[in-house]
Amino acid sequence: MQKYAEYIEQIEIESLWSGMHHIIWNLDRRVNILSGVNGVGKSTILNKVVRGLSAGGEFPSHMLKGVHLRVFPEDAKWIRYDLIRSLDSPVLDLGTMAHVDSRIVSALDFQLYHLQRKYLDYQVNVGNRIIAILQSGEPDAAQKAQELSVPKRRFQDIVDNLFASTGKTILRAENEVAFMQNNETLAPYQLSSGEKQILAILLTVLVQDQQPYVLFMDEPEVSLHIEWQKQLIDLIVELNPNVQIILTTHSPALIMKGWIDHVTEVSDIIAG
Repeated sequence: MQKYAEYIEQIEIESLWSGMHHIIWNLDRRVNILSGVNGVGKSTILNKVVRGLSAGGEFPSHMLKGVHLRVFPEDAKWIRYDLIRSLDSPVLDLGTMAHVDSRIVSALDFQLYHLQRKYLDYQVNVGNRIIAILQSGEPDAAQKAQELSVPKRRFQDIVDNLFASTGKTILRAENEVAFMQNNETLAPYQLSSGEKQILAILLTVLVQDQQPYVLFMDEPEVSLHIEWQKQLIDLIVELNPNVQIILTTHSPALIMKGWIDHVTEVSDIIAG
């Protein structure tokens, strides 16, 4: 049986930048913010860790050449993780994407397309657990079943609040994420870049179903309004209290709501 880590305790990278530096980064259980000037290597460090993980999150030593992860519990060999990037680049193969959904024109659109599928799976899994609880005959079954629906409702409330200034609201009776604005139904692909970005982040967190996992984010503030940047970390932790966030940023807004003690400069983790 696969044993999953709850979080990463330490990242060690040998011979970074052609052997010039050795990186040792001791991580917080909850939030880790890597900062530094352009070109100092924030994204390089993040990418080197993520590239070493298999698609399913396995990290045996032969797959992580030069990268060593210390995790909790220490005998775990798998990590649930996601990666959020900031760039909304065009999809290269528009012909193929047209057969999937003609509205997909960017990498972020494609990410949202996959998240829609995961959102459906998430709802099925929650629904099955609700049915099992209601059929259990436990005295507090109704209350427990209702609690299982709280994260989804909270996600919907959060998105409605974020999009309130433009009059967009989530269609709550739909199985996929869709919006209503001025009596017109909108797909996620019709949102602005910033709206797509915040929706992709929050959906990514929601569909992990509050399991312990690691969320890597490379400069997530790009395209986000400064007020959304200020709320971002708090909203992620609220949707999944078991998440560990590891992100790079240039934005002071991300740390304004009490996260300054979680910032690490690249220069501080260079061991030699």
